[in-house]
Amino acid sequence: MKDTIMKDSLRPQGVALHTTLPAAAIAPSDTSVTLVPDSMEDAFFFRALEKQGILLNAPQIEAVRHGDGPLLTLAGAGCGKTTVLTARTGYLLSVRKVDPKQILLVTFTTKAAAEMKSRIAALPGVNARTAKAIEARTFHAFGLLLLRRYGQLTEDIFGDTRAQHGVIQRLRREINSTSTTPPETLLAMLSAIKLEGKTAEDLPKDTPEERDRCALLCRYEEWKRNYNRIDFDDILLRAEQLLENEGLLATLQQRFQYIMVDEFQDTNRLQYGMVDKLAQQHRNLMVVGDDDQTIYSFNGARQEYILDFPKRYPGTRIIALDINYRSHPQILGLGVKLIAHNEARHAKTLQAGVTEGQSPRYLRPAHADEEADWIVKRLRQQQEDGYALGDIAILHRTVSGTRAIAERLLMEDIPFIQYGEAPVFYDHSLIRPVMDHLRLAVNPRRMEALPGVIGPLYISRDTGMDYIMSQEQKQAKKYPLIHLYHWERLQTFQRQQVKERIVFLKKLRELKPLYAIREIRRVFYDKFASADFSGPATRHKDTIRETLDELESAAGKFATVEEMVTFADELTIKREQMMELMKQADPQGIHLMTVHRAKGLEFPCVYLLGASEGILPHKAALQDEAPEDVKAGQGVSGADPDGKLMQAALEEERRIAYVAVTRAKHELYVSSPAMHHGKTVPPSRFLVEAFRGK
Repeated sequence: MKDTIMKDSLRPQGVALHTTLPAAAIAPSDTSVTLVPDSMEDAFFFRALEKQGILLNAPQIEAVRHGDGPLLTLAGAGCGKTTVLTARTGYLLSVRKVDPKQILLVTFTTKAAAEMKSRIAALPGVNARTAKAIEARTFHAFGLLLLRRYGQLTEDIFGDTRAQHGVIQRLRREINSTSTTPPETLLAMLSAIKLEGKTAEDLPKDTPEERDRCALLCRYEEWKRNYNRIDFDDILLRAEQLLENEGLLATLQQRFQYIMVDEFQDTNRLQYGMVDKLAQQHRNLMVVGDDDQTIYSFNGARQEYILDFPKRYPGTRIIALDINYRSHPQILGLGVKLIAHNEARHAKTLQAGVTEGQSPRYLRPAHADEEADWIVKRLRQQQEDGYALGDIAILHRTVSGTRAIAERLLMEDIPFIQYGEAPVFYDHSLIRPVMDHLRLAVNPRRMEALPGVIGPLYISRDTGMDYIMSQEQKQAKKYPLIHLYHWERLQTFQRQQVKERIVFLKKLRELKPLYAIREIRRVFYDKFASADFSGPATRHKDTIRETLDELESAAGKFATVEEMVTFADELTIKREQMMELMKQADPQGIHLMTVHRAKGLEFPCVYLLGASEGILPHKAALQDEAPEDVKAGQGVSGADPDGKLMQAALEEERRIAYVAVTRAKHELYVSSPAMHHGKTVPPSRFLVEAFRGK
């Protein structure tokens, strides 16, 4: 690995050396031991909690004691929201003597629901039988319970992700789809549009790729109907329809007298509607969440539900859990100063429950590859110092942001656990067809690369490959792709395109990799992948263009097409070898993930990549006009003259930065590359703002 003299700093570039470092105030150390004297009627409950090592602070005690009426609990990052939810449940049972069957606790993951029940069962005065009687479920599990108990559910639940992907792939072959969009992305698009109250038929159809995706997802929905299946989004839709029955709704309102919702900032329209209807009669609704961590708008989460909760429920009591027990004052201080610049938020300032630690360090590498070099060098030092790899997380804003660091980790044999679609950037479903063109340019008989070239010719990859292989058995060709020229199933113009593509492949070999990729994009691939500028702008198109731009950035360091292909193939082999090692019992590896996936997690050491303008905040939030799918999701048609959508987009980017910073417990390294996709970019405005205060 090449040596680097890049130094880290206590301040990001653009901040004067004399500027005071952000630091959170130290929180008072008082707990229930001193705050709840033995003379109080409920002291027995808190004494029992203390024996279990649960020492609640003042705002936590206030939330636990809350009785009837609406309660908005603003739980800052690392402030013990799970402890408060479970302790309040125990308080209702032990102190207020509430029937456990009257309690509904809604979470977002099955794991969280199970953890809640386990914690509740261990509380003083609560046994396993009582804990079991509480309805602690995810939104989907609760919706399914309603459908099975009160509805007409005749369909089977089709929730297995791998099975869903298998059906998508099978239907793709049936309709001769040429789409390169992976199943998980297709299903995410379908989910988003259904949560807006629309169907697969309402998906965009401006380009061949978009029409192909729409046809495939319509066929998928048809398959579900034919085979009597519903998915998780259908469960929420059906539950919403079920609750329109006034008699049933009244029964459920009488049954569930106390409702608590975890991670309320992440609720979508259907989820919010469900709990809102159930709580309208008695209004005993406690919602716990952090408006500063609303980062899932692309999945239908609506921040206004937590911001406007007091308006929807007049008389709402608001309690801020504002003592952070995760990060030390310097890391927390950066997060506090950063998020304070958002306008759409409930006012709150977190205090630190930890008293000391290392200040965040800032890097200004020339580009992503230098960023990766520095981080790997630092990781080697941490390994020598005895740092456990599993205690380290490398966070990034976008999927393409992992390209450089994943390459360096693989080449240096540093194990890592990657959360996402493709372990190797060059094997990404969008990138693979481009690389396959380069592979065939180097070796025209590289059979496994043929499907990646057949798809962009708008020919079914499976049937096309079957024909080529059948003809190869009769007579092998130097360019096996030429067999398609003689395939009677193709129209004349398609055969001509096959011939032209072979000529094109021959030219690619002689070009520099960067120019070869630009030619592939210009001649046909951008249009095929919906990365061109035809039709309305969407977030999906922005992501595609960004990923292809990253491929161009990677290509710049290779002298020949053959060199780039060899490197990509080597990375794939090394990744396969690493994955075999990671199958061993209790594997240790660095966590490489997007900030979105890191939400709710914490790590002793965090590296935040790409804290530069255009990356974080993402360039999509810096445009003059919001993408069409964002407008549709917000019910806006036409222009956004006041710029409200773009302001909301920028504030969500700031929340993403806040979530990233507050994942770190002891060490935080923030890197701001000076170059991104060939353009000079300054450090993220969020970092500079945090040092200027508000």
